[in-house]
Amino acid sequence: MEPVHGTAYLLSVAAIAVALLLVLIMKVKLHAFLSLVLVSLLTAVAAGIPLGDVPDTLLTGFGGTLGSVALLVALGVMLGRLLERTGGAQVLADTLIARFGEKRAPFALGVAALIFGFPIFFDAGLVIFLPIIFSVARRFGGSILLYALPTAGAFAAMHAIVPPHPGPVAAADLTGGDIGLTLILGVPVAVVAWFVGSYLVGTRLGRRFVTTPAALFGDAEDADAPTYAPPRFIAVLGVLLFPLILICLNTGVSTLQTAGAISEDAPWADALILLGQTPVALLLTVLLSLVVLAPGRFSVSKATALMDDALGPVCAIILITGAGGMFGGVLRASGIGASLTESLSDLGFSLILQAFLIAAALRVAQGSATVALTTTAGLVSAQVAEVGLGNFDIALLVFAIAAGATVLSHVNDSGFWLVSRFFGMDEKTTLKTWTVMETTLGLAVFALASLLWVVF
Repeated sequence: MEPVHGTAYLLSVAAIAVALLLVLIMKVKLHAFLSLVLVSLLTAVAAGIPLGDVPDTLLTGFGGTLGSVALLVALGVMLGRLLERTGGAQVLADTLIARFGEKRAPFALGVAALIFGFPIFFDAGLVIFLPIIFSVARRFGGSILLYALPTAGAFAAMHAIVPPHPGPVAAADLTGGDIGLTLILGVPVAVVAWFVGSYLVGTRLGRRFVTTPAALFGDAEDADAPTYAPPRFIAVLGVLLFPLILICLNTGVSTLQTAGAISEDAPWADALILLGQTPVALLLTVLLSLVVLAPGRFSVSKATALMDDALGPVCAIILITGAGGMFGGVLRASGIGASLTESLSDLGFSLILQAFLIAAALRVAQGSATVALTTTAGLVSAQVAEVGLGNFDIALLVFAIAAGATVLSHVNDSGFWLVSRFFGMDEKTTLKTWTVMETTLGLAVFALASLLWVVF
């Protein structure tokens, strides 16, 4: 919808809404779910969304986020519970530590997340890695954030920068760039930026802040802890690689269909694309884990009870994440993002800096990194065509946009709430850790893109 108020008014509404939300959650101690729904409602009314459209606007943002998050979180936690209770997570953790050493455990987890994050979305990858993070943290002690932040940062870097993730793919396409070159350049940029902006910063923050994470998985001293032999490393690795392979097949077939190498009417191609959809891939992986990990350890009914126990603690996480999506959806529908973009587009900065600032403004305004990426790319595409940038420079511009879409994750970002609730952080601690690390990660990406922009 078109904004019904001026830019200054809409920006004031956004600032007041975020401030009110933080006060309600951090000072008044009102439940985050109630705070997000209340502030979303007040913001929708204050921003001028017609009163009759307010309920639909709220439900669209809430339902859209739940549709993408609830299935992934639920299936991922089920898989994680099975890996944890069979000893599979401990086997994988032990193998990683044996290869990298105890002191490099956060680095080992981050490298593994970079690899798995190539085709898997941020939220799906994070929930799959939860039992491994918990297992490593339980073994070596200290704050779970020491292991969680570098791992989450790795998934965030790959999700924002590297195709085939939807944000960078859409940005490269909208600006007329080459997706293959964006992929080739994006991998080293993501790895270097992760090491500087996420690993170094995340481990330092992880040592400073100690939290009590959600009881998603059993403790080492549980009376009900497993006493049977753990699965073999190759079996655990196979279970974890299974969704990766399915999603890679989906991506490869879709790319070949777009290029015309495979007919869009080929039934086998459609079947592979279906199997590689992230929720379907995770569902099949949970079923595979029952076949591979459960026999000889516990019955299907026992596995069902374990998965049922795992779902309880994530219900609040899913609802709060959906409410965060509601708040972001209201900010998008109100025209606040468009107003921010218009106010920044004529400042006379260089194209790469302008793209970064617009994406950062959109990120702050509405929360979604993918929306910030695609919207900014569409806005600067005319200037890209006018200047006549080559594919190399367009790839760097995409990275700058991704950098802006990564910084300053806060209360309107569903990822903020996932990280906060999974790892037992209150909102203030999440701002001091996750928000800071996301910002340093984005700045590292922008610094690399800008350096290459100047040099080449």
